[in-house]
Amino acid sequence: MTDTTDDIAEEISFQSFEDDFKLLGNLLNDVLQREVGAQFMAKIERIRLLALSASNMRLSGIENMAALLEKQLASEISEMTLEEALKLARAFSHYLTLMGIAETYHRVRKGRSVTHLSKSCDDIFSQLIQGGVTPNDLYDTVCKQEVEIVLTAHPTQINRRTLQYKHIRIAHLLEYNDRPDLGHEDREMLIEDLVREITSIWQTDELRRHKPTPVDEARAGLNIVEQSLWKAVPHYLRRVSTALKKHTGKPLPLTCTPIKFGSWMGGDRDGNPNVTAKVTRDVSLLSRWMAIDLYIREIDSLRFELSMNRCNDRLSRLAQEILEKETLSENLRESRNQPLSRSQLKLHGQQAPSLPTQLPDRAGLPACTDYTDGGSQYPKLELPGTDYMPLAREDGRENSSKDLSPNIPKLSANGSSANSNGSSTAVTSRGSFSSGQLLAQRKLFAESTIGRSSFHKLLEPSSALRPGIAPYRIVLGDIKEKLMKTRRRLELLLEDLPCEYDPWDYYETKDQFLEPLLLCYESLQSCGAGILADGRLADLIRRVSTFGMVLMKLDLRQESGRHAETLDAITKYLDMGTYSEWDEEKKLEFLTKELKGKRPLVPPTIEVAPDVKEVLDTFFVAAELGSESLGAYVISMASNASDVLAVELLQKDARLAVSGELGKPCPGGMLRVVPLFETVKDLRGAGSVIRKLLSIDWYREHIVKNHNGHQEVMVGYSDSGKDAGRFTAAWELYKAQGDVVAACNEFGIKVTLFHGRGGSIGRGGGPTYLAIQSQPPGSVMGTLRSTEQGEMVQAKFGLPQIATRQLEIYTTAVLLATLRPPQPPREQKWCNLMEEISKISCQNYRSTVYENPEFLAYFQEATPQAELGYLNIGSRPTRRKATTGIGHLRAIPWIFAWTQTRFVLPAWLGVGAGLKGVCEKGHTEDLKAMYKEWPFFQSTVDLIEMVLGKADIPIAKHYDEVLVSESRRELGAELRRELMMTEKHVLVVSGHEKLSENNKSLRRLIESRLSYLNPMNMLQVEVLRRLRRDDENNKLRDALLITINGIAAGMRNTG
Repeated sequence: MTDTTDDIAEEISFQSFEDDFKLLGNLLNDVLQREVGAQFMAKIERIRLLALSASNMRLSGIENMAALLEKQLASEISEMTLEEALKLARAFSHYLTLMGIAETYHRVRKGRSVTHLSKSCDDIFSQLIQGGVTPNDLYDTVCKQEVEIVLTAHPTQINRRTLQYKHIRIAHLLEYNDRPDLGHEDREMLIEDLVREITSIWQTDELRRHKPTPVDEARAGLNIVEQSLWKAVPHYLRRVSTALKKHTGKPLPLTCTPIKFGSWMGGDRDGNPNVTAKVTRDVSLLSRWMAIDLYIREIDSLRFELSMNRCNDRLSRLAQEILEKETLSENLRESRNQPLSRSQLKLHGQQAPSLPTQLPDRAGLPACTDYTDGGSQYPKLELPGTDYMPLAREDGRENSSKDLSPNIPKLSANGSSANSNGSSTAVTSRGSFSSGQLLAQRKLFAESTIGRSSFHKLLEPSSALRPGIAPYRIVLGDIKEKLMKTRRRLELLLEDLPCEYDPWDYYETKDQFLEPLLLCYESLQSCGAGILADGRLADLIRRVSTFGMVLMKLDLRQESGRHAETLDAITKYLDMGTYSEWDEEKKLEFLTKELKGKRPLVPPTIEVAPDVKEVLDTFFVAAELGSESLGAYVISMASNASDVLAVELLQKDARLAVSGELGKPCPGGMLRVVPLFETVKDLRGAGSVIRKLLSIDWYREHIVKNHNGHQEVMVGYSDSGKDAGRFTAAWELYKAQGDVVAACNEFGIKVTLFHGRGGSIGRGGGPTYLAIQSQPPGSVMGTLRSTEQGEMVQAKFGLPQIATRQLEIYTTAVLLATLRPPQPPREQKWCNLMEEISKISCQNYRSTVYENPEFLAYFQEATPQAELGYLNIGSRPTRRKATTGIGHLRAIPWIFAWTQTRFVLPAWLGVGAGLKGVCEKGHTEDLKAMYKEWPFFQSTVDLIEMVLGKADIPIAKHYDEVLVSESRRELGAELRRELMMTEKHVLVVSGHEKLSENNKSLRRLIESRLSYLNPMNMLQVEVLRRLRRDDENNKLRDALLITINGIAAGMRNTG
């Protein structure tokens, strides 16, 4: 309910929120009356009223009456038929989803209505100037800020994309409903639209019936860019620029981008065998294709807008050069366009290569694109000439338009190949035929006077007939032509076809694309049309600067053990022994020696196992794509300096091999190699590993030369939390970051910390602003990378208005942490107390989770963990290895399962024991002082208090009573007592009388959901009970999955 937001419950005016939900709830009631009938609707209302009465009694402290009502509620649910249970689960799930939509839109409303928005650029810039920061320092710090938000494919987004679209549509309708000028007829039409959307949602299957592929996951990420971030980024940058100009007198430079975006979707192969080298290549090319497609749409709009004739001399000369080039090109085409005889046509057909039948499987258009031609919103007309005839297929039937797939980008190329008379031909691929004769005819048609060039004449006048045409339109038309050729080239690359484009015909880098756009901007400014320059054109320049030619650079991630296996295969083949059996010093000696050498290490003739070949193929793809398309190479489970050098060596070797094949250097620079420290043990050694790395002359020189003296280090929140508990993980992460920063400072190397934060508090989630402000002093020096995962991506960036606010919060939080770093612990005693709390907390956590022989069985009985795999919400397996223990269970299903039962155990287990142990030694007042004066400690306690407010002991107890074996119920009782003890000591430290006392609006939001959420939990318990006796019953399984969806919607997070 709150893990998704920073402001979701701040200063909330509940009346408008409740009005929105009442409207949506009533409309859903009307839909359900038609869909399920009045009799079942009466049963739904009875269940809701029972749950509401029980929760009200419990909130009022009348526990006995609440228990009786809950017992009655559970009894009535247990008597339902399977069909009734399915309908109830679906109905309550949709109620909770609609409440979430109303809540999300209310955030938009609040942001619009508040005149002075806290944490906005204007607010924070003002605070800093008043606090003594000079305007120049503020300006320079903002302009140099480098924040990258990395969207990941972690399987925590439970809603189908189809339903996400419908939910966004409802949010837009709520916004429209707020308009004061809405007439009676308009309002009635709006209500009809809402009813249509809700009816459509009810009649849509909520469940994914197939697991998504990595390419599907990448499409989802691209959809977020197209639907939201594409609109949000210019708006956000305008806010930054306006606030900067107000407080420093200077606007943000046009090409300055404080925030950029990265992605792991299609690049994260850690434990996911479905992410292959080919998938990574296809996803990267697809991302480029999408970027170009979006730019073409923007250029179309700009050409319409910039119709003026006045321009500076540079733009005028460029426009004249383009016109002259076009005239020359048209004349050459017309002189060479002579029809060929049938024998010539046949000859060409014999020499032509066959066309592929389709794009690589599922690597075509992003599903989010709803334009029929897979490209611009302006449809392409096809006007074949009189001598164009459909050719017969090999099976004797004529080809027809029905044979053309509507779901792939239309492929075309303008690469030339000389024939005997010196003329050139071009390839246009538009379908699924492989006939050489068809290819030859299409080649001729594409360049003929009745082909594409002639077709364009129908749309635009020739250069000879447009002496007065606006110069901006000429330049933008040339840009569009290059963009279209770039897009066609990407289509050929996706098809693995030869691509013979002249580099001057397409855009490879953003600088090439920016050059003519900046020229147009300068021309408008110099001619007194600055108001036009700062409109759509400035927005496009800012988009190009932010998104580049790839939208989001793709990170690669692989486990360190896979690199060791690869080097094992190489060293064994070369009769050098087994790499993984060497000690660390021998490994470093070998790796450093090879890195200094100039010859490749891997022989081209080497034969290796498929797993090893996949690793080598990944490095080859990385070398081919280069740093223009890819971001960092992240090494998960890193623990030694050799883990980093191993990747550097494999990367160097692949680049040597690829440049040899290409006959020229690889594109772009080398990828940044980023060690990811995840477990408590590895976090404790992170600083030592970085010191060891930087003490190696070759590596330090490499960082300075190839990465601007910048070392990136990633810290993982998920596995450390599962390993030692949330409190210990938080403290070890804090210490590790400080140690890594100190290590880099010792060698004069700048550092960027990459935070692998999840959505839930158990995986390091929580409000962005709070998280950044509680980092160790000096760890956020104008740079930051952070992951946004699963349902958090949709929650934070799904609507443009909310995305704009989130981007602003990232900027201001990083700015504050840079110019006004958070306070360190006041005295060493505080660090000593943290060590003691952490030690007790970790012992308590591990003694329960890893050392209690009954815990694993209890976990499997008391939660729907085993059934979560049926959800089909991610392409990767739920376990790293095929074992049943908790050690190899991924952090997401671990958190997800406990969130479903409302016990949220991973977020608090061990915390109470640690706080109690220190308080009993007489340090209560010290802890209270730490809470008031130390931002890190305060944020840690506040997040735990927040998650405790979402825990529900009676609900967790109900799971135990129905699902857990009698012999293990005492373990559940012990854990519930520990939860109550944790609540008690957290309140002692924070000084609050009740949970979330400092956020009353949050408490009210939680309470408003209980009448729908509690019955969903009870229904889930009943369905689990039946399913475990009849585990082949697909309808029961569907009912369970729907309850999981509903509870996730009610809790506002999954894992």
